[in-house]
Amino acid sequence: MIANTEWYRIFLHAAESSNLTKAAQTLHMTQPSVSYAIKQLEGALGIELFDRLSKGVRLTQEGQTLYLYVRQAFEELDSAERQMKKFKQFSEGRLRIGANGAIIKEFVAPLLDRFRSRYTNIRLQLLQEKTSLILERLKRGSLDLGYIYLPVSDEEIEIVATLASPFCVVSGTAFADWSQAPLPTKRLTELPLLMLSAGSATRSFIEGWFRSQGVEAEADFELNSLEMLTEFAERGYGAAFLPRALVASRILGGSLIELRTEVPLPDRHIGIAVRKHSTPSIASRAFLEMLQN
Repeated sequence: MIANTEWYRIFLHAAESSNLTKAAQTLHMTQPSVSYAIKQLEGALGIELFDRLSKGVRLTQEGQTLYLYVRQAFEELDSAERQMKKFKQFSEGRLRIGANGAIIKEFVAPLLDRFRSRYTNIRLQLLQEKTSLILERLKRGSLDLGYIYLPVSDEEIEIVATLASPFCVVSGTAFADWSQAPLPTKRLTELPLLMLSAGSATRSFIEGWFRSQGVEAEADFELNSLEMLTEFAERGYGAAFLPRALVASRILGGSLIELRTEVPLPDRHIGIAVRKHSTPSIASRAFLEMLQN
C-alpha cells in the first residue's frame, strides 16, 4: 500500500460530506489538516481526486471509483471489528476437542456441560478418536484441544494440564469367587483376559503393568473399544482392565465384579494437549480456565 490508511479515512469523510470543513468537524481535526491529507493522498496516487469548488469539493471520475473501493474496504474493517467483539463477548466462536470414548465420559462431558451452560453461543465440536490421530489433528490445526494418554513425546505438542484416571480389573458375576481376596498378578493370567487390540495405548499400559512384575499376559479377546470390553466382561467372558469411571455404576449395580489385585493397577495419566507456539482461541482459553478452576 503506497498511501497511509488514515488518508483514506479522511478521503472517505470528505467524499461523503462534499466539504472539507464538515469532514474536519466530523473527524475532530482542523480543516488545513484534512486538506493536507487529501493532497498527500492525491500525490501518492498521482491522481486528482476532487474538484475544488467555491462551496465545497466534488469527486472526480477517478475519485468516484476510488470512493467505492475505500467505502467497501472500511465497511469490511467495521464488520471485522464487530466480529472480533462477538468473539470477545462469546457471542460467537468455536471450540474443537478431541478425545477417546472413556476420556470423554469421565472428563470431557462433565466439563463440556458446564461450558455449554455458560457460553451458549459457542459452537462445540467433539471428535472421538485415538491418541495418535488426535495429535495429528492438533498439529494440522483442525483441533483446539486434545485429551491424550501420557506419556507422549512430540516437539510440536505442549501439555498444558494433566489428569489422573484410576483403572480397575472387572469381570462378570460368573467369576465372583475370584473377588474374595486380592489376586497375585500371575494368577490373574489364569482367567480369560479381555483387552483392546494390540498397539493401542491402553493395551500397552496394561501389558507394561504385567511385565513390570515379570509376567507375560496373553489376550483371549482383542476388541476395538472399551465399551465392547465392558459388554463381554459383563457377559462373563473373562476379566477386563477398564477405567473405574466407565464401570463404576455397573459395579455398584452388581452386574460387574471388581477383582482386587495384590499389586494395584496404577492410574492412567491424561494430558490436555495443544499445538506448541500457537495462541489459543478465546473459547479454548475459557475452557482451559474452567478446567483449571
